[in-house]
This record gives sequence, structure tokens and C-alpha cells, in this order.
Amino acid sequence: MTRMTVKRKLEILSDAAKYDASCASSGSSKRDSRDGKGLGSNEGSGICHAYAPDGRCISLLKILMTNFCVYDCSYCVNRVSSNVPRARFTVDEVVDLTINFYRRNYIEGLFLSSGIIRSPDATMADMVRIARRLRKEESFRGYIHLKTIPDAAPELIAEAGLLADRLSINVELPTDAAVEAYAPEKSPEQIRGAMADVRHRKDAAQDRSHRGRRPPRFAPAGQSTQMIIGADGATDKTILGRSTRLYGDYKLKRVYYSAFSPIPDSSAKLPLISPPLQREHRLYQADWLLRFYGFELDEITSTTRDGNLDLAVDPKLAWALEHRALFPVDVNKAPKELLLRVPGFGVKTAKRIVSTRRHCYLRYDHLLRIGGAMKKAQPFIVAGGWSPGSLTDSACLRARFAPSPEQLTLF
Repeated sequence: MTRMTVKRKLEILSDAAKYDASCASSGSSKRDSRDGKGLGSNEGSGICHAYAPDGRCISLLKILMTNFCVYDCSYCVNRVSSNVPRARFTVDEVVDLTINFYRRNYIEGLFLSSGIIRSPDATMADMVRIARRLRKEESFRGYIHLKTIPDAAPELIAEAGLLADRLSINVELPTDAAVEAYAPEKSPEQIRGAMADVRHRKDAAQDRSHRGRRPPRFAPAGQSTQMIIGADGATDKTILGRSTRLYGDYKLKRVYYSAFSPIPDSSAKLPLISPPLQREHRLYQADWLLRFYGFELDEITSTTRDGNLDLAVDPKLAWALEHRALFPVDVNKAPKELLLRVPGFGVKTAKRIVSTRRHCYLRYDHLLRIGGAMKKAQPFIVAGGWSPGSLTDSACLRARFAPSPEQLTLF
């Protein structure tokens, strides 16, 4: 049998990794090799493939160690019953790829996930071996994100946290019932237990000893999780409610939503609720509103009758259109909490408005310079030189922002 080349493995396993939501290096502690010790940096910019929450664009070598898997999750393209090309990297190959790509300025870090081969412990042990080789033998100081396996031994996950910047453990689906139906070999209780263990170890790493010494850093960029959306019948309210609990229970840095699309050779009968990518996008927007804008779950999901988000317009605009009695707001008088609910105003814009109006009376042109998205904000605000008049209550206001209807083809 012909031996598969590393190039061919990279083609297969980088394509297979596209189903794993990536996570950037924002939040990690600063490391670089400008002191002449070691190799790499977890900051800077290069050929970029991922966006950090602070807006920086960074590059990651994003691969699976293998797409062989002993599990048969209905929604996964790499499940054991799926007819896809298979490949497997050795530990040496992943280490060599990471170092060589970094030296060529292709990447700034490694995002490593894997299917389950032989056993969860055997797979996790190989992933830890890769991280250990990079850190200890190659002195690699770039960013490392490991997708950990909740079934693996706690000591393996513990070592992974000492080597990686960020760990993630997938909750898989929005509800326990969905996991049991579509991924029966996985245990929601075990997943939550592993996530709780990561949180406790990270909390413990913040505590100093009685001599003032800090323990070794554990996953300094925190942990995240990924949730498949659209593979079951869960509503957006259910999904966002689950995310809210996850943020609180495990101090997650991010919940990543991964839109499910039917796999062509799938024999499983999985429902497809709404256009996958558009729904994913709206969930990210709603997630942001819940975390940083002071919105409550019921407020965001009450704009439609079925508990799902409005796909035609963003969640904040959908809420504003349903609560026009609160608008327009006077940008020179409104509290910050209300400014955050104006479509087109972000957190930075609201802060700048509050800061600037202490020194001058805000006019419309001031808001343009401050950075507000005024085309969207116009119907909802009053400022010096601007009043929306009857626009706020106009019957065609929604049509002004919603996408234009398209004629569908019959063939």
C-alpha cells in the first residue's frame, strides 16, 4: 500500500478541522522569544485565519491529529460510519509542521483537535505529547489551543492545561436529550465534570501559597466550548439559555456556535432548522448582547413567537422595532444603559457619547465622528440638528433594514 505523504495528510486533516470552531489567542499572557530564549510568540500578526475578540487577526495551524474516530455521532462528518478519506498525523509530524510553518511566518500558533483513536486516553496522551514536545524540546512560545477529550483521564487534561494557552471541551449539542439521541456514546455528565475540573484547576492556579508563590499557570487564556446548532430541534432561546448557564458555571471565555449542515452520505434523520450560517451569525450577535449590552434572554427571544431569532435583521434591531415606544432617545440625556440599546451604537460608541457630552452639546456630526453607525441609528435618536420625526413609527421602517426579497428560481 502506498504511504500517504504529509502533504496529503495536511489536505485531509486541515479540511476536516474546519468543523471545529477556532479560538484566538486573546486573553493569554504575553510571551515572546526576543530575549534569545526559545522560539515563537503568541502575539503579533501574520498570515491570518482567526480573529481575536479585540479585533486582531492572527494565524493558526488548525488541524486534526486524526479524523479516524471510534464514535458514531450522527452529526459528525468524521464518525466511524462516514465514508470520508482518513488520515493520521504522527506526533513528530505535527511538531515538525508547527515549527516549520512558524519559521516561514505562515502561522502564530497551533489549534489541535482529534477524532478518538483506540481510546480517549491514548488520543489525549498523543495530543499532550505534541504540546510537551513543542514547549519543552522546541521551546515554542507561540499560542497553543487543545481541544481536550472529556473521557480522558483527569491527569492528562491537567497536564494539557499546563502546556496549552487555552483548553476547550465540546458540549456537543444544546440539550442532554439531543446528546443522548445523536451521540449516545458521549455522556453529558462526564462532559460537565471535565469542564468543572478545568475551571477548578484554573481557579487554583490563581491562588498564591503562604509564601506568596503563584502555582504554575493553567490554561491562561481560559476554556471555551463548542455547540452544534441546527442538528436537533432546539430553539434559539434554548440554545442561548444553555450558553448563559455555561458562561456562569464554568467561567468560559467563549461559547462557539457551529452551524450544522446535512452530510451528503448521512443516513441519520436530522432536522435542519433555518439557514445554518445565518442562524449561527444571529446567535453570535445575541450572545454578545447578553454578555455585554445588558439584555435579558426573554427580551432577545420574544421578538418572534417560536423562540427563535429573527433572521432578517440583527437581534438588537429586532428588539428596537418591537419597542418603538422607548424611542427616539436623546443622546445628550439618555443613560448609558439605554444608549446601548440603540441600533448602530456599540459599547465603545456609548462610552464615547457619555464622555463627550460632559464637555459639549452633541450634534449629529459629532456622532458621525464618534463612530456610530448612523444609518441604522437615525430612526432611534435625537441629537443637535437631527430629529427622526415620524420615521421611528413608520410602517416601512423594518423594510428599510431587512434584505430585499429575491425571486427564487423554479429550476
